[in-house]
Amino acid sequence: MPEGPSILILKEKVQPFKGKTVVEATCNNKTLNVSLLIDKPITDFKSWGKHFLICFPDFTVRIHMMMFGTYRINSHTKKPPRLGLRFSDDTELNFYACQLQLITEPLDDVYDWQADIMSDKWNSKKAIKKMKAEPELMVCDALMDQQIFSGVGNIIKNEALFKTRIHPESLVAALTSKKRNQMINEAVKYAFQFLEQKNAGTLKKNWQAYHKKECPRDHVPFIRKDTGKSHRTSFYCEVCMKLYE
Repeated sequence: MPEGPSILILKEKVQPFKGKTVVEATCNNKTLNVSLLIDKPITDFKSWGKHFLICFPDFTVRIHMMMFGTYRINSHTKKPPRLGLRFSDDTELNFYACQLQLITEPLDDVYDWQADIMSDKWNSKKAIKKMKAEPELMVCDALMDQQIFSGVGNIIKNEALFKTRIHPESLVAALTSKKRNQMINEAVKYAFQFLEQKNAGTLKKNWQAYHKKECPRDHVPFIRKDTGKSHRTSFYCEVCMKLYE
């Protein structure tokens, strides 16, 4: 599943399409009435965590890549795209295996921009307040909660917890203020490292915990376990990562 940094990369790549008018649109299911897009100009591209937003004058198309979503710019696969956009200069944008939603409300009414960990409006104090409202939440679930940490996915979760030596099944309420703040700061910091490494093609090379078999600190096998309510896979070391409970 693409995480926040990957969506920022997509947003940067499609900037040349800003201001272009859609001349043809296709959708391989009935989730979106694509006739609404014809002859409409793209006014902007935005993102909120894992959500990619294509803005038109009176509405926005939200794209969520889910687990296996992909895209093609000025190319396409043999498989029909979930959403395909064509422009008068023969350029095209194609999105596959993604979820589509039409948003007619103002985006400021839909999204809490302060929850996006990579936004200039990110507000860590607000995240802390939301976490305190759910004290029995495991940290693995708190980090993956998009209303608290929009843009954090399983890679960022695992790397941030390893770097801060926090066991993924630790309870939010059991963390000290110092440790909680350390976890939050590391998640944000790593998200920008993720972006830099993804652009450089070195992301996987620099993973310390995600899909690794051995702890690089203690040289013991990592535990691989589906943790929390989300049942997403965590990779952790029982020697150096403390369980707060």
